[in-house]
Amino acid sequence: MLDEIIKKAGVLLESLPYLRLFAGKTIVIKYGGSAMAREELKAGFAKDVTLLKYVGMNPVVVHGGGPQINKTLDRMGVKSKFVEGHRVSEGETLDVVEMVLVGKVNKEIVSLISAAGGKAVGLSGKDGGLIRAEKMVITKQTEDLGRPEIIDIGMVGKITRVNTSVLLALDKEDFIPVIAPVGAGEHGETYNINADTVAGEIAAALGAEKLVLLTDTPGIYGANKELVPSLDEKTIKEMIASGVISGGMLPKVAACLRALSAGVKKTHIIDGRVEHAVLLEIFTDTGVGTQIV
Repeated sequence: MLDEIIKKAGVLLESLPYLRLFAGKTIVIKYGGSAMAREELKAGFAKDVTLLKYVGMNPVVVHGGGPQINKTLDRMGVKSKFVEGHRVSEGETLDVVEMVLVGKVNKEIVSLISAAGGKAVGLSGKDGGLIRAEKMVITKQTEDLGRPEIIDIGMVGKITRVNTSVLLALDKEDFIPVIAPVGAGEHGETYNINADTVAGEIAAALGAEKLVLLTDTPGIYGANKELVPSLDEKTIKEMIASGVISGGMLPKVAACLRALSAGVKKTHIIDGRVEHAVLLEIFTDTGVGTQIV
């Protein structure tokens, strides 16, 4: 019994340098994947975020909700369509996206953090003019036309501006912002935006200390299929060019590079299926997943 208690003291002492280093600093966390699907992981994530706030850090949560959106669309008999990883968002689909992200998923996360003892406030990018966006245009080279083909994916947004005043006001009152990745156009139109992209842009705008992306993989794998614990921008670009990094990892890496270019110190892609992955990344010497610096 005594040995176990001493081990716990050792864990606390290991975290001391990080408590000192990150006190008062902003940590932006993108929450998605299996971490949002399993009950024990959901409750654990809420406790992790609440702990960060209580020890003096400023966590900002940006969440996804793809599986929840798919389930709702399936029940309605609406087929989900994707182009280069982006959900085609128009008409009925866009309404469901906003309803599920803002009305269901966002409120559930806020409730879980509140149950863990934290003070959370749910927002979408439309609240307080937080996220301004414009229509994203995807082009594809085609030999038949002899020119790039423009692919219309509906109301999928590209961020043009982040207004941090609402987030700074919440932080001043010790609230934890929980943000749904929906933005507004110049004329009030609604845009669905990739959650990784939103997290990267918010981290950049806030000058965050860290950006942490929770995923359904242990991190980034190299050409030898082994997990790479740390990467820099030059190596990342080489891995993209060679096809080692592809598919759904591309927007995550792009979000990390965007944040780093704006002065964010470190970015992390970690496995959200691991219990308390956020705490393990921030408070231990080894960390988990892949850091991009």
